[in-house]
Amino acid sequence: MKSHISNRIKIPPGLWTGIRQLGIAVHDVARKAQLPLTIITEPEVTTAQYFAIWQAYSDLIGDTATGIIKLATVYETAKYPPAVLATYHARDYRDALNRMARYKQLCPPESLRISEEGVHCTIELEWLDNEQPVPPMLVGITLAFLLELGRRGTGQPLTACFVEFSHSMGDVQVLEAYFGCRVRTGAKYNRLTLHRRDLNRTFVSYNEELLEILTPVMDQSLDEQQRNRSMTETVKWILKRSLAGGRPDIHAIAKELGMSERTLQRRLTDENTSFKHLLTQARHELAREYLADPSLEIQEVAFLLGYEDQNSFYRAFRLWEGDTPSSWRTNI
Repeated sequence: MKSHISNRIKIPPGLWTGIRQLGIAVHDVARKAQLPLTIITEPEVTTAQYFAIWQAYSDLIGDTATGIIKLATVYETAKYPPAVLATYHARDYRDALNRMARYKQLCPPESLRISEEGVHCTIELEWLDNEQPVPPMLVGITLAFLLELGRRGTGQPLTACFVEFSHSMGDVQVLEAYFGCRVRTGAKYNRLTLHRRDLNRTFVSYNEELLEILTPVMDQSLDEQQRNRSMTETVKWILKRSLAGGRPDIHAIAKELGMSERTLQRRLTDENTSFKHLLTQARHELAREYLADPSLEIQEVAFLLGYEDQNSFYRAFRLWEGDTPSSWRTNI
């Protein structure tokens, strides 16, 4: 998805304000990140620069967990960009989270997948640029802000059910005290699991008039952004984030895009491709990416690509690369 893998990221002014409030000089952050001091006044940065800034903050604050909680709690709501600020004036926590997921498309480099099942609501964090390592500090801050959204919006000390991080996050006890639940590190995913009942809680900061002003503007920006994407890139991006543990069909993808299956097929035909071809491409590209990670077992790679068994993956990979996955991995 072109906009999602855009190399331009807007830095909210509140980030620098929050860092200053923690007693850290923003010039020190720029120097630690090996970036010019002018980066502080730049409205947009590259993905690499954005990650470098977060890593620099992490290095300067010391413990990752402590840095996450300090910044999440000191960050002023009023300093958020309009796309995020609007969520704080939503009708309830559910509305706020759905708005956050929708308008995150305007603010790379991450996206949110929200699912409700039983008594839980799970929010999975996905990074749209898989080529660069994401600082654990940024991962933690992003999930902490989602809980902070509910706490500030409802005015209640909400807690999570469970939090998962794929990397080490420093003092886990600090995180557990903040989230109010068990925190697991070394997990496969970065996820925040909430009590589903909390999603029905109304926001004390609900402002219908402000939403009526902000929503059409943001929807228009999102529509313009989406019109500039090719359907090919859009579908491939959705496929890549939907493959693990199953094989998404065209009906599911069309539903996520808010169009009929026939319309999606026509759009792809207009771009000289097909859903089947894009599924194959997505699997091939992800296979190379996963196999380059020695920590992933080949059986796990097959699962992440949506194959029912390892043999099916082997056959497909031989067609793509003329080699077995294990041999290809050895030779890269």
